[in-house]
Amino acid sequence: MARNIRATTDKSAELASELASATQVSEQDRVSNTGSAGLGRRATSAPQVRPSAPSQNKPDANLAAPGSPSMYDVFGPAGLLERCMIGGYEHRPGQLEMAEVVHNAFEQHHHAVVEAGTGTGKTLAYLIPAICSGRRVVISTATKSLQEQLYQKDVPFLQKHFAPNLKVAVMKGRSNFLCHARVNQMAHQPLLKGMEEIDAFRQIREWSKLTETGDRSELTFLSDDSDLWTRLDARRDTCTGQKCDHFNECFVTAMHQRAKEADLIIVNHHLFFADLSLKQDDFGGILPEYSAVIFDEAHEIEDVASDYFGRQISNYRFEELARDADQSLRLLNMGSPSILRRTQRVRERTRAFFEAFPPRDGRFPFARSERDAFVEQHREAYDSMLTALKGLETEIAAMTQKPEELLRIARRSFELRQEVAFLFESNEKNYVYWYERRNKGVFLTATPIDVSQILRQRLFEQFDTVVLTSATLTVGGRFEFIRQRLGLDHVKERTLPPEFDYAEQALLYLPTKMPDVRDAGFASKAADEIVQLLEHSQGRAFCLFTSYSQMNDLFERVRTRVSFPLLLQGTAPRSVLLERFKNTPAAVLFATSSFWQGVDVPGEQLSLVIVDRLPFAVPSDPIVAARVRALQDDGRNPFSEFQVPQAVLALKQGFGRLIRTKTDRGVLALLDTRIQRMPYGKIFLESLPNYRITHNSADAARFLER
Repeated sequence: MARNIRATTDKSAELASELASATQVSEQDRVSNTGSAGLGRRATSAPQVRPSAPSQNKPDANLAAPGSPSMYDVFGPAGLLERCMIGGYEHRPGQLEMAEVVHNAFEQHHHAVVEAGTGTGKTLAYLIPAICSGRRVVISTATKSLQEQLYQKDVPFLQKHFAPNLKVAVMKGRSNFLCHARVNQMAHQPLLKGMEEIDAFRQIREWSKLTETGDRSELTFLSDDSDLWTRLDARRDTCTGQKCDHFNECFVTAMHQRAKEADLIIVNHHLFFADLSLKQDDFGGILPEYSAVIFDEAHEIEDVASDYFGRQISNYRFEELARDADQSLRLLNMGSPSILRRTQRVRERTRAFFEAFPPRDGRFPFARSERDAFVEQHREAYDSMLTALKGLETEIAAMTQKPEELLRIARRSFELRQEVAFLFESNEKNYVYWYERRNKGVFLTATPIDVSQILRQRLFEQFDTVVLTSATLTVGGRFEFIRQRLGLDHVKERTLPPEFDYAEQALLYLPTKMPDVRDAGFASKAADEIVQLLEHSQGRAFCLFTSYSQMNDLFERVRTRVSFPLLLQGTAPRSVLLERFKNTPAAVLFATSSFWQGVDVPGEQLSLVIVDRLPFAVPSDPIVAARVRALQDDGRNPFSEFQVPQAVLALKQGFGRLIRTKTDRGVLALLDTRIQRMPYGKIFLESLPNYRITHNSADAARFLER
């Protein structure tokens, strides 16, 4: 829940009381660290972590501030963490090492990149140094669920035992929050469809009077794709800002206020790079001033940054414009026949334009010559769409009364025309232009081919301390790939030793008699191997694929040959499928890329992970193809410098689903013989943990049946 927690001292625990009183640091002892680009914050109220008594085991320490402890005091044997979590904490050398690396980055004002495997305890290893730094720090995670985990689990622990005055805020995108004004408007002039939507609105309205955050994550009854929520959320497109009667009680206003007062701000990568891209365009920003950033799951940064530093339009954006215009006009009682005809014209003309794209699903290049040819072939539809948008803007401009809601509609229409002009008429060298048809959606996109220069200038040169961590950052034990892709030139690197005994806990099965993955007989043989492995594991497996077509093909080949409950990605929302897998004995999940990472199923329920082939990106994908060409033009080898490293990190992520605790055991199976036959296979094997390897299915069976 996105609100500050001001934890009180736990009077019933002597140790907690000692630690709480030890955090009351006088103002003159506080340190304000300023970033190299002048982005340092004011002297912060973030407390320094102090020990109640000197550790008997600690060596000489480099102190964060007078009287505050070294990381050894906190994470070392018999340290503060062990004393706080009596019977529940185990000293981990890797966690201490990471904490020291992060602490040093804050103290010495430099960047750090740390590969820390599952079980390291990396969250506390970066949160405690962040608190000790006395700086306002942004923590950026890969997902909203990880944001909630940090806020609801780790932060309260730190506030209870170390920093009772620590102020923490969670920030999410505006569409996650309810808009009071839109709820009020809909209550007075309901535009609801059917009894189910009426009942959902009633529940949301009652909840709006009770919730402190307005965060839709609290609404467990609301589906992920709820159309009602899109008419009630606080998206920027429909927000009137300080002109709104509900501005002071707005949930987004409250979120921003909490962030301005916070010592730690927890965001997700999407919000972070949305903020960074807005600042690049001089449109202000979303986040308050801060002086340091920690990226958790940092291997996702390039893809997310590419999205937010690119440009995109879709038929959905035009549909939403027309829908919001109609709704605003009706709620304001300004829906004259003339202007309603304008919104209907926008809807009709844009549908005609987007229907001109080929009906096949997939991603396709859209170079300047192809865009020119498309516009020439569909000139009437193209011009009619732009004329319809211009007509809507003109109609609003001619109104005597111009409420802010309608002015925003006109601005959105103008911005869409600008985006269309960029996507069809520009030819900037560092962008790849492409379109995608996905079910009923058509998306036109310009994506940066290389974000390293953007990140170098906008992130790493603007802040003196950026920490990146993930379980999958190295290829062949080196950080060179991630550094080149992100523009990370000057950085301290550390790879932590694994916390798990992979040689005992996991067996890597590499069958030798499989056809080449490009051979017509591969699918049939792969199905045989999958069936055999599932029988040995009694289900309890993830079968991971690199494409939907391969997943669906193998699912059909396997489903009639086994008796275990089979789950297929695409038949239900991701979160629902994951819960079904966890709660269904002997379940087997067939899935693609979205289940290769960010999925945690500890215990015997997941004892087998099967990967059909090495996860090379599809070479015909427009972004992949453009990045390959760019490296070729630069005289470099795109296969060894880009395609192989990218696939290595993806395989590490997929295999990482299996071993999540020190008691987990299981088999990893890769059905692609290229890892054994091709020279680059050695890089994959060198990059994986120290698994035991077998080529004998009987060994895999014995391991699973133990």
